[in-house]
Amino acid sequence: MGLRVERLSKTYGPVRAVDGVTLEVPPGATLALLGPSGCGKSTLLRLIAGLEAPDEGRVLMGGADVTRVPTQRRDLGMVFQDFALFPHLNVADNVAFGLVERRWDAAARAGRVEEMLALVGLEGLGRRRVTELSGGQQQRVALARAMAPRPGLLLLDEPLSNLDEALRAELRGEVARLLDGLGAEAVYVTHDQVEAFAVADAVAVMRAGRIVQVGTAQELLGAPADAWTARFLGHENVWEGEEAARVARAAGLARLPAAGGALLLRVEEVVLRSPGETSRDRRTAGPDAVVREAAREGLAWRLVLGVPAWGTDVVWRGHSRELGGEPAPGTAYELAVPPEAWRLLPPGEAA
Repeated sequence: MGLRVERLSKTYGPVRAVDGVTLEVPPGATLALLGPSGCGKSTLLRLIAGLEAPDEGRVLMGGADVTRVPTQRRDLGMVFQDFALFPHLNVADNVAFGLVERRWDAAARAGRVEEMLALVGLEGLGRRRVTELSGGQQQRVALARAMAPRPGLLLLDEPLSNLDEALRAELRGEVARLLDGLGAEAVYVTHDQVEAFAVADAVAVMRAGRIVQVGTAQELLGAPADAWTARFLGHENVWEGEEAARVARAAGLARLPAAGGALLLRVEEVVLRSPGETSRDRRTAGPDAVVREAAREGLAWRLVLGVPAWGTDVVWRGHSRELGGEPAPGTAYELAVPPEAWRLLPPGEAA
């Protein structure tokens, strides 16, 4: 079918919640809207759903303008962060709700409900009250209910945010599998980049009501649009303005950041070597570094390294096997930095 929004805007008093957004979701694809709280991603989803009317712009589904079409006539399913299940209905009746609304006959409804419960791993629980289920099971019911009528578009608003981290990690893969098999477009709102990259074919990063960048995980992480986007996506070695130019000169880069631009060091490309350790690749020769802080993060280490030659600190993450043992403040290393580890970023727009 395909979804496209063109120049959508929505204002609440002095707040421009959605500001001239244009986006496209190809047939069968899942797009994640990723951004911090208050950036407008849920408002954008509500505009797509028809739950809010835009001040400007339009929504197209399958090439048809549905901007003024009521929600119930937009051929879509929705999953909310609070699940929004009907507590007076059992599991099967919750899943069948949309099928009743669309006047499926009883036999077809029963078969589809059984199919959906099997798909989400809830076989045999059709007669249970939804209030008797765990949070993860309730979320599966919400997904089954939304997908049961075979909607052309599925909208998910922070569907895992009310679950604990262990359950969220478990369900991410299941949701990705379900969306992949849906055969329809999906828009998935989240503030969690791990979740966004796990479930979506492409990710649109939002900030202050605008789309900052759209791309795959590899594209976004490898070449973020600006310093704000780089930091939001988890990069810690980002320098801006005069500091960026100073670090670039100290590192001997052939090009300097543009005025107002930024410099990114992709630390996943950087290797730590013990002093005197040689490398066959002369391109990676780098400065000396000393551990200022060392902290465990699960099975990995997070090191803050002082790099005197650059006049700055560098944050590095890795495992003990990459370090030749457990690091401690004062431990000396050499940074092996290939040219491709550096990225020059353009100036970003102020929020």
